[in-house]
Amino acid sequence: MRAPRLPAWTATLTWKAAVFIAVMCCALAALLGVLVHVSVTGQTVNDSREKALARLTDVTRLYEAGEPLPRFAGVDPAGLPSSLRALAVRGERGTMVTDDQGRPTMWAAGPADGRALAVRVDYTQSAETIEALDRSILGSSVLAIGATLLVGAFAVTRVTRRLHLTAQVARRISAGDLDARVADPRTKDPSRPQDEVATVSGALDTMASSLQSKLQSEQRFTADVAHELRTPLTGLSAAAELLPEGRPSELVRDRVRAMRGLTEDLLEISRLDARTETVDLAVHELGPLVERVVRAMRASGTETGVRIVRDATVETDRRRLERVLGNLIANAHKHGAPPVVVTVDGPVVSVRDHGPGYPAYLLESGPQRFRTESGGKGHGLGLTIAVGQAAVIGAELVFAEADGGGAEALLRLPEYVALMDPGAED
Repeated sequence: MRAPRLPAWTATLTWKAAVFIAVMCCALAALLGVLVHVSVTGQTVNDSREKALARLTDVTRLYEAGEPLPRFAGVDPAGLPSSLRALAVRGERGTMVTDDQGRPTMWAAGPADGRALAVRVDYTQSAETIEALDRSILGSSVLAIGATLLVGAFAVTRVTRRLHLTAQVARRISAGDLDARVADPRTKDPSRPQDEVATVSGALDTMASSLQSKLQSEQRFTADVAHELRTPLTGLSAAAELLPEGRPSELVRDRVRAMRGLTEDLLEISRLDARTETVDLAVHELGPLVERVVRAMRASGTETGVRIVRDATVETDRRRLERVLGNLIANAHKHGAPPVVVTVDGPVVSVRDHGPGYPAYLLESGPQRFRTESGGKGHGLGLTIAVGQAAVIGAELVFAEADGGGAEALLRLPEYVALMDPGAED
């Protein structure tokens, strides 16, 4: 039988700190309470014992002089504890606190002609004093624990709030927002003492700035190289067209087209990285749009099947959506195996092939630039562009293994619902 799982909030630093503070406060309060109780009780009992023994000494002198004994004294009086009586009969003196007719009483007894001469002292006030002290210790401990918890929770919450802010900034940076910074005030003023949270925040900001600088340098380099290549490639393409027909000229034209395609892909990726793309949203019927993309792909010599399970109306950028679908279909034909089928099921479009499937690194971390499986052809840019363009139009692109083998890419688009549609509320 599995043990019950604790709620998620019990794993937070605030909860753990609160429990630790509460346990330590309770332990400290209990220790101090016991020490005070033992000390005060011992002092009170000693005072009452000395008082009772002093009375016993006076009563003993009266008994030896044959004078009458006071009301609080007597020989073998009723209520005297048997153990104290036996102690006095043996010739020794002693004291004991007992309950006499519902009242706390301090007894003192000594020997008297083979019997026990005893006196009693009312112990009620002392017992009430000790009980009042215990109540005061308990009440003050509760108040101290409550106040400590409030102060501790406030202090811990301030720290955890800063940690949460640091975590949020880290998530924003990982999502691509390289301008995000924690900007902890303690890191701006070197003269202020810095705690561990400020150190972590400062390190995160420094890392983000360094990462942003490096990525921007790479983006500028990629864009500059791609721009610089366009001019000579244009001239090379024109020169290739002037070559006489033949196998060598076909090879030259094919390589020029490949280089131009790679250059355009690099420019597109640099624009996606710079997040400067603008979206031209419009309402489209998804089924006809997918069929048009497939017809265009067939014109290039790739046979692709289309299956419309349920059509849907989507709000998207048609040009960018066609780019995403074209890259997915081209990748399926290039790295997969026929048949390649594109299925429309509502706002979800799937592109499936029957090849060996996506490599493990792609399923785990997504497509990576300039990385393909050993022996594969390509630069790994087609799927990278598809992921980037899907994010621009607000779609979700997921790569998975298809049931029965093969690779499957699922593109989920934002579905359009007209405001006057009777079923819009549903």
